[in-house]
Amino acid sequence: MDLMTRSGGAADLSGRQAEIGALWRALRARAMLAPTISVLFAEDPRRAEDFSFEGEGFLLDFSKTHIDRPALALLFDLVERMDLAARREALFAGEPVNLSEGRPALHMALRAGPEADYAANGTPVMPAILAERARMARFAEDVRAGRICGHGGRPIRAVVNVGIGGSDLGPRMLCRALGAFADGPEIRFLANIDDGAFNEAFQGLDPAETLVLVSSKSFTTPETLDNARAAKDWLRAELGPEGVAAHLVALTSRPEKAAAFGVPEAQIFTYGAYVGGRYSVWGPVGLPLMLAIGAERFGEFLAGGAAMDRHFHTAPFARNLPVLLALTGIWHGSACGHPSRAIIPYSERMRLFASHLQQLEMESNGKGVTAEGAPLEAHSGMAVWGDRGTSAQHAFFQLFHQGTHVIPVEFIVPVAPEVDRVRDCDCHNKLLANAFAQAEVLAFGSDDATLRRRLEAAGVPAHRIEQEIAWRRCPGNRPSVMLMMERLDPAMMGRLLALWEHRVFVEAMLLGINPFDQWGVEHGKKIAEALFPLLDDERPEEARLAALDPSTRRLIAASRRWLGKGTSTGA
Repeated sequence: MDLMTRSGGAADLSGRQAEIGALWRALRARAMLAPTISVLFAEDPRRAEDFSFEGEGFLLDFSKTHIDRPALALLFDLVERMDLAARREALFAGEPVNLSEGRPALHMALRAGPEADYAANGTPVMPAILAERARMARFAEDVRAGRICGHGGRPIRAVVNVGIGGSDLGPRMLCRALGAFADGPEIRFLANIDDGAFNEAFQGLDPAETLVLVSSKSFTTPETLDNARAAKDWLRAELGPEGVAAHLVALTSRPEKAAAFGVPEAQIFTYGAYVGGRYSVWGPVGLPLMLAIGAERFGEFLAGGAAMDRHFHTAPFARNLPVLLALTGIWHGSACGHPSRAIIPYSERMRLFASHLQQLEMESNGKGVTAEGAPLEAHSGMAVWGDRGTSAQHAFFQLFHQGTHVIPVEFIVPVAPEVDRVRDCDCHNKLLANAFAQAEVLAFGSDDATLRRRLEAAGVPAHRIEQEIAWRRCPGNRPSVMLMMERLDPAMMGRLLALWEHRVFVEAMLLGINPFDQWGVEHGKKIAEALFPLLDDERPEEARLAALDPSTRRLIAASRRWLGKGTSTGA
């Protein structure tokens, strides 16, 4: 059901769009008038309690932002005007919420239990999902136990996942984040078509003890297929043509293409077209994680995601973690106009989390028009970037504290220490203290009087003190969000990832865009396909070169010259 149908017709839609436009103008006006964070705390004794929420193993604190009570009321008005409740129901009901492709977005079904009754366009999907999950579990445990071996009977000691985008970033991030629970074969990843990436992925591995997972929803992704062919050649050189198949596994929505590639049917694991690539790690694309941590712990990861689904589906919006987190993103990006957001997990294991979120957020919500093709009322798609604390404090936090750009920071802090600690020290508490301190300084800055006393006590000459204060002053009033989680384990990681997926959905619905397509990416792929022959052919067609823009034509000519392929009239 589209927006016009829900609204009752074109006239109703026009009036509703006018209301929404007025709301956006009110939000931007409120952002310009927002008091400082210090003033907000001084005037509201309950701010820390009322602008935070604890539940599902998380504590979300957005009190150190410029969102005040009038701004929050406007944001919830937007939730109401954009009919988030109905859009959420459409998502969970398996309606075609991906309007441009006419598909549901039922990634939630991949993590659901047997009691769930998800259906895509009215067709039940849980029987097939549960059957494939059981196949995955048997396969993973047989590999881990040595019951499934490579050609020649040797156990599998290493796995290389060949994929890109959603077939790489999610499982790569999770294998790193949950590395403390890994007790299976070594897991490596190959995404880039750069030769250096291939060499690094396979360096030191024995083909007779290596499993290659080819992960591609369509099984047509050029980078993945190029790397998969190179991996087959690597296996064939050592094992012979007859030994390759035993070492190939496919994770795809197109099993017939995987079979044509030479993957045995028993080693092809499938998922439905109703699951987008960047949401697919909950199913067969998560096989690398299942091989690493085992089927039981993978089940805990799924259960955590399903728990967050229930919370998002049933909790009132005022106490709904994905909604509250999404409102901070909408406020910072679309109301305040901040172009980027930093994600800083205070966990070494989570150092790839921001990389995964870059695709999840920027590919989903980096759109310039509504789902109906109309211009947006507000900016969309903040640039997402980051690194882990405390390392980031010694890299780019200087810009946060004293730079002229305001960059909202989202801290993610697992409170319990890692389960495989090997040293007896209070380092984890120091990690927590650093996270809390950075958020405090961002919000409240430094105090000139305190700086002056310290400088005087240090014997700094009086004529230098004001200059020293100017150098050292942190102005504060920089927004941040704190998301604390009880611990970092499979269940909590499942909750966290599902929380972020739903946050992205909510932000998209409030902006009126479709988060489930990526036509900009598709266009770039087509252009690359057209340019490849101009770089590769011995004598490229002059007419095709002449049709290029002058800059691209010159770049190709220089590349051909440096590769020893000569030049063309475009040189």
